[in-house]
Amino acid sequence: MARLYSRKKGKSGSTRPVSKKPPAWCKYAPEEVEALVVKLSREGYSQSAIGAILRDKYGIPLVKQVTGKTIGEILRAEGLAPRIPEDLGSLLKKAESMRKHLEKHRSDSVNKRALALIESKIHRISKYYMRKGILGPDWKYTPAVASVT
Repeated sequence: MARLYSRKKGKSGSTRPVSKKPPAWCKYAPEEVEALVVKLSREGYSQSAIGAILRDKYGIPLVKQVTGKTIGEILRAEGLAPRIPEDLGSLLKKAESMRKHLEKHRSDSVNKRALALIESKIHRISKYYMRKGILGPDWKYTPAVASVT
């Protein structure tokens, strides 16, 4: 019951490699990796899905080690980056599905609290992205925005 009073969620999990160089066993050239990222993006995969596919199918551990650029930077250079960042978009979808659930089940207080927590995450992340210049300064979360994206 030690976790009951601590804020930690556990110690397990992988750590990223310390080296900035690609491993010796990775035989892909940076141009090939960038072409794969662009190809997978045009097929409709998200940035995280592209990273997982490159890791699992092609044996590329980290795109940044091989190319010197992240997947997002490669997609922005090609003009394929999404308007709204992936993490914010997934939170918007989750909030929309919770809102639809609340329309049917108005007395679901657990879902009301979960929706409030998700919306606070949306506000925090959107403030960060506005500060970084990724979202416009006039962007504001409303439930109508969530259903459009």
